[in-house]
Amino acid sequence: QVQLVESGGGLVQVGGSLKLSCAASGRTFSRYTMAWFRQAPGKERDFAAGISWISGTPYYADSVKGRFTISRDNAKNTVYLQINSLKPEDTAVYYCATRTGIAGTRPDEFPYWGQGTQVTVSS
Repeated sequence: QVQLVESGGGLVQVGGSLKLSCAASGRTFSRYTMAWFRQAPGKERDFAAGISWISGTPYYADSVKGRFTISRDNAKNTVYLQINSLKPEDTAVYYCATRTGIAGTRPDEFPYWGQGTQVTVSS
């Protein structure tokens, strides 16, 4: 029903910036919540940022607030994650996810997922 494809990951130096994209297809997202999660090797998958497709209102994990910015382009059915001031602990696979409900910060609340894109921060 829903296909999500992430892109934009790569190798970046500490303090650098990166912009990730999540392209959605299949169903429209006029009533959906979109979110970004991340998972480092040997770690749990954690919430990073989310956004309401209807209002565009964003919400963030405390660990990324002030450095990460989530946005969406309705015409392109695409969600973006702008990452600034990258830290080594930001190194992880970043996943895009969506649900029909309001907000959400836990992986088990999101039934649809992309394949992930690797972000590696070097020093």
